[in-house]
Amino acid sequence: MSDIKKVLIVGGGIGGLSAAIALRRAGVAVDIVEISPQAKVYHVGIVVQANCIRAMAQLGIADAAVAAGFPYKGLRICNQQGEVKVELSGARLAGEQYPANLGLTRPALHQVLLDAVAASGANMRLGLTFSDIEQGADHVSVQFTDGSRADYDLLVGADGVYSQVRTTVFGEQFKPRFTGQGVWRYNLPRPKDLLWSHMFEGKAGGKAGYTPLTEDSLYILSVFEEPGNPFFDPDTLAAEFRQRLEGYGGLVPELAAQITDNSQVVYRPLEALLMPAPWYRGRVLLIGDAAHATTPHMGQGAAQAVEDAVVLGELCGAELNVGQVLDGFMQRRFERCKFINQGSVQIGEWEQNPTPDADFAGLMKKMIDVVAQPL
Repeated sequence: MSDIKKVLIVGGGIGGLSAAIALRRAGVAVDIVEISPQAKVYHVGIVVQANCIRAMAQLGIADAAVAAGFPYKGLRICNQQGEVKVELSGARLAGEQYPANLGLTRPALHQVLLDAVAASGANMRLGLTFSDIEQGADHVSVQFTDGSRADYDLLVGADGVYSQVRTTVFGEQFKPRFTGQGVWRYNLPRPKDLLWSHMFEGKAGGKAGYTPLTEDSLYILSVFEEPGNPFFDPDTLAAEFRQRLEGYGGLVPELAAQITDNSQVVYRPLEALLMPAPWYRGRVLLIGDAAHATTPHMGQGAAQAVEDAVVLGELCGAELNVGQVLDGFMQRRFERCKFINQGSVQIGEWEQNPTPDADFAGLMKKMIDVVAQPL
């Protein structure tokens, strides 16, 4: 086992909870603090590809995740009218007993992670975060917002794209940037014969698609150009979403007509961030969106956070000192996350500013090959 015996994780999202599970499997004592007083997330759908399922299997949560979602056959890239141009489906990287593609609601995944964290013996506290971080030669001392203080061998910042750990330790200069697009999402009933995820190209400014989530549900989405990063009146969200779906074929018109409840539309501006290496300073390490926030164009945001956790857990379970753990983490994670981050942003750029060399399908094929490589 490494010199890292006790770790604080700041942030109770996908990356933080996955890291807690991985570190507990490595025999590390773990505290998690999450600033939100409730362990809940937005009811949106996410794509879980083969590499994420493989990482989940390494954490021991793949069975629960698959049971909570819907294994689908792969991705069909269509033209604007709905004619299939390319079918993509990765290998079963976690083994033949697991699917290559999984649709899952974000709350379902969150519950799988929370259950595994509870079973692991990690100590999770809600409604709490840090107020001060002091680094020593052999520890990091943390003051909490409830007035308590504790020392750790490592602090993991998993507190998202607006990470306060990042700002506190690395400074104000590293901030996410708006990419020019926003993502619209809505959950609907799934037609029983829908077995593929579909993505539609051909409309200037973005794309649309839908993906199975459960036996009974799917989610429809649109990634679309939003000049100036506008604010939308909550009472107009359904109409705004339907407008962005106009002109597409396939099931889109039928599904769009069902988008009627403004309160169920989830809209988010798309922001990206790639921290320069290394993602650590002293005994503080950033993972997930705190270090490499990406757009959803490759469907790899959650996957890369879970992979971060798996690698960190493996290294902390080996006979390495702190420096070797952190350097090893960067060697195994930086280039992979950089490819996903830059590739996802590139697809969004192509959608907003089409060029003759734009090749969404080709880049997605390359992504499948890259993430199939061992961690």
